[in-house]
Amino acid sequence: MLETERPDLSLSPLTRSAAAELHNLLQQNRGHLTAHGDYAEQVAMSRDQVEVELAADSANLRFGVVLSGTLIGRIDLIAADPPKYGLGYWLAKNATGQGYATAALRAVIGHAGTELHATDIYAGVTRGNARSEALLERLGFLPVLDFDSYRRFHLGLR
Repeated sequence: MLETERPDLSLSPLTRSAAAELHNLLQQNRGHLTAHGDYAEQVAMSRDQVEVELAADSANLRFGVVLSGTLIGRIDLIAADPPKYGLGYWLAKNATGQGYATAALRAVIGHAGTELHATDIYAGVTRGNARSEALLERLGFLPVLDFDSYRRFHLGLR
């Protein structure tokens, strides 16, 4: 469990026991999560596929973003080439614009730096997702590469 600067918001490891809740949240936010083409694969997964994904051994860290006991999103810290990590994240539509992503990502970034000794974190943002770009920039990420469908951001931790 990772605490955030907000007493009502925490990050909990996503395990197979969260599969039904995560699948329901994905389905409830289908339009929101695929508006820019981002999470089409995850939204298309069955409940059983979500459970298999969460049960699989992985060097990646998968966190549920939990607000007052309710799952509102997901953050993945991807062990691409430790001490360099990738970052993936999303929140339910009704949880956006309230500072939850900022607080949750700060906690994950802090954990990556202190516990995993990460030196670099990268994140890709699909073209058109200006709010996600602004979030990363607020957290100190800088755009480093432009691709046809997305922009890559980088945060140096050392």
